[in-house]
Amino acid sequence: MTLLITHDVDDVEHWLASPKREEFFGPRGITTRTFVDSDRSKHVGLIVEVPDMDTLQQALATPEAADAMKYDGVHPDTLHIMTAP
Repeated sequence: MTLLITHDVDDVEHWLASPKREEFFGPRGITTRTFVDSDRSKHVGLIVEVPDMDTLQQALATPEAADAMKYDGVHPDTLHIMTAP
């Protein structure tokens, strides 16, 4: 399943360089491709390939997800997940 996820971050360069995405998502069989919004300086996105939505939702509900988001400077209140119809 392919998802588009967007959110704001504190520092785009730090977020792009961070190993946390792969450390967190990789073992769960989730892959990501990063994007940066050229108009909104702290807005970023991901194309995410997940086995199913339950896998992602369960992963995001863990303390490890919160730690990874904090390390990456993600603003959780701006997280927006879109699915293909």
